[in-house]
Amino acid sequence: MNFVFFIPDEMRAESVSCYGHPVAEMPNYDRVAAEGVRFEQCHVQHTVCSPSRCSMMTGWYPHVSGHRTLWHLLRPHEPSMLRYLREAGYHIEWYGKNDLYSVDSFPLAVDRYADPGGPHTGPNAHAVGTPGYYSFDFEPFPGAPEETGDMRRVQAGIDFLRGRKPGDAPFVLYLPLSMPHPPYGAPEPYHTMYDPAALPPLRPADLPGKPSYHDGLREYRRLNELPEGFLERLQATYLGMCSYVDWVLGRLLDALDETGLAEDTCLIVTSDHGDWAGDYGLVEKWPSALDDTLTRVPLIIRAPGGRAGHVVREQVELFDIMATVLDMAGVEARHTHFAQSLVPQLAGAPGDPERAVYTEGGYDLHEPRSFEGRWADYDIPRDPMHIYWPKGLLQQERPLSE
Repeated sequence: MNFVFFIPDEMRAESVSCYGHPVAEMPNYDRVAAEGVRFEQCHVQHTVCSPSRCSMMTGWYPHVSGHRTLWHLLRPHEPSMLRYLREAGYHIEWYGKNDLYSVDSFPLAVDRYADPGGPHTGPNAHAVGTPGYYSFDFEPFPGAPEETGDMRRVQAGIDFLRGRKPGDAPFVLYLPLSMPHPPYGAPEPYHTMYDPAALPPLRPADLPGKPSYHDGLREYRRLNELPEGFLERLQATYLGMCSYVDWVLGRLLDALDETGLAEDTCLIVTSDHGDWAGDYGLVEKWPSALDDTLTRVPLIIRAPGGRAGHVVREQVELFDIMATVLDMAGVEARHTHFAQSLVPQLAGAPGDPERAVYTEGGYDLHEPRSFEGRWADYDIPRDPMHIYWPKGLLQQERPLSE
């Protein structure tokens, strides 16, 4: 059996059509859900890219080996799903960004890597010094839908699929994309596809009992100075990005059908975490945030011989992918982990109604590799012109925000 991983960055489940969004148009996600198994309550183990992906590949929670920031990637002594599969004879093909493996680990887990990507947005839509500058609100991508970095990544994967020959080793095609990660922007017609007035109301910014970093982010990014309707339009753009990702997925599905590989290839569609996208008066994410908008992601698996149209409503964890894939590939993990195989659910079984799921957050000020805001050691933006300047500054000035 072959495996294809389609992993958009920062896609929250509630903004996906087959997860019940009343406005989103994502026919290819709908198709995969109808042909495979959709997990209604899949939660990530961390709400930042690299920690989440490290957990997904190892079946470990972030605290097990200190993977709590973008800067602490998997090292050569650490196990991972792709490494196990490569050692078992799978060819590992990767097109997209790397938020997962350290330089020394990469050749142990991947046979061929390239990132033919590029931008997915135009320039910042707001002048320096204006309230909107740090909001991630960008202009539409100036090119055609076929010209974004994500489409170039998927096209490279499509070319790989079309080049497969009888007798080739089984493969893993790993496609970690950039969208709908901010900046918020997409090629037309997707950038302005949705009318903000037609969307469900945003979660308000003045809810009681929220963490202090909610107020901090609104202050440092000047989100509390934005005009009425600004964040509603921002979420409409985010939905347009999700619909664009759906269009890209459709090109991949066409290639699997045209090559005949769909019959013996397991397709896994998920994401590393979600996005506030205007809810709570916030944008992007935060490393200790535990809102469902950030922890709950789509997980849809279409496996050969699997149950079509099955929905698992019980909770699962994103790192269950590791145990599930190894189970389907007949590869045994040689390390202790916490992930559970979802193979019974792919055959139509329900989930475990008693299962609890866990997301970890935060960073340790005493561990340089585990403090995302430590300017001196890592490439945290230090230029106020940089869009991530307010986030790094908030972590520096209020490291114990909670």
